[in-house]
Amino acid sequence: MNYVPHTKEQREAMLKAIGVSGIDDLFKDIAPAMRARSFDIPQGKSEFEVIEHFKKLALKNATNLISFLGGGFYDHYIPAAVDALAARPEFYTAYTPYQPECSQGWLQAIFEYQTALCELTRLDAANASLYDGGTALYEAVMMAVRITGRRKIIVDSGVNLVYRSMLYSYTSNLAIEFIETPVVHGQSSREEIYKYLDDNTAAVVLQNPNFFGTVDDHTDIAEKAHAHGALVVQSVYPVALGILKTPGEMSVDIATGEGQSLGIPLSFGGPYLGFMAVKKEYVRKIPGRVVGETVDQDGKRGFVLTLQAREQHIRREKATSNICSNEALCALRAVIYLSLIGKEGLRELAEVNYRNSEFAKGVFEKIPGVQVKRSSPTFNEFTVLLPQNANEVVNRMIDKGFACGFPLGRFYKGMDNYLLVSVTEKRTKEEIVKFAESLEAVLCD
Repeated sequence: MNYVPHTKEQREAMLKAIGVSGIDDLFKDIAPAMRARSFDIPQGKSEFEVIEHFKKLALKNATNLISFLGGGFYDHYIPAAVDALAARPEFYTAYTPYQPECSQGWLQAIFEYQTALCELTRLDAANASLYDGGTALYEAVMMAVRITGRRKIIVDSGVNLVYRSMLYSYTSNLAIEFIETPVVHGQSSREEIYKYLDDNTAAVVLQNPNFFGTVDDHTDIAEKAHAHGALVVQSVYPVALGILKTPGEMSVDIATGEGQSLGIPLSFGGPYLGFMAVKKEYVRKIPGRVVGETVDQDGKRGFVLTLQAREQHIRREKATSNICSNEALCALRAVIYLSLIGKEGLRELAEVNYRNSEFAKGVFEKIPGVQVKRSSPTFNEFTVLLPQNANEVVNRMIDKGFACGFPLGRFYKGMDNYLLVSVTEKRTKEEIVKFAESLEAVLCD
């Protein structure tokens, strides 16, 4: 009862009202052996004591590391205006439009977000956002299954393993056949994909840049897939679209991705932002919400929830998904971020990321025993082969003040000495050189 706000008198009044003599009577139908004997809840603390306790816990976090860690989540600079605008009480106290037409400000923000995603991906329609990149990919696959009526999915192994794990977990009881195809020289294996691609295939699932950081043009795969009536789903890194060929330009049907790099801070896995954009013909199969623009009876511009394809709004058998919330505050941050940097700013940002990464490659290649894998082009992330176990090197580099990358052996067999390194606009040349010097020292220990 330490954290129950009701007084003894209030509890007695409630028990009397429902006709029981004590709290234990509420659990009389549960066998004594099955009841929790104690929750071992400590005595209550004051507000000051709780704050001090969490401050001590927070000090255990390594917050001062210089990060070269990527793998789907990236250390990008966030303009101060993103925090200032997203923290306005008009937004954060009413982040989801339960009475939509009364929330014109929120609806407009979501509409602008959708518009920005369409511009970014060069596709025709986007929804009001999803939970994260992995959830978005799963929803895209389920869209492909519904659209084609087929249950065979080809998945490139260069797709983030976290996303693939979520996909397989969510669909484990849905009788969907998944075929994983290997990566060859860092890119999608056309030979393997085409070997399994047939008229029973619902979708080919790709990622660009893939988990190894390599860039690919999937236009040819999209053409082959469409010839068999299959869809193409592509997970993308939104910042990279500042300079890379877009999903729309590759004739991709459904583009998804993790929007964390668009003004959302790294935060122990979330909350983050899943985005989805599709070709026009598939907009009625898209999950979640879609905000549309209209005019009222007086001719004034207004916004409405044009589509809400979930079981709360339409007949259950026609619902596209049971997803019931969009990451509205995160989507708001994304559209503020994109509005602040603009089209040219995004291109310049992508170019800085690319140049920093190429500079880092040149520096790392000078370290004895280190090989930078250059078989395929990359954006701001690349693979390095070390002369030692990458996981052990990562742990030792923490003592040098660096989160030096992701050891690929955790996700891929036979790659224990491979390290995935990410370089964003926040990493200076001095930090990159210092990183290389520290790595060389660790390898020589």
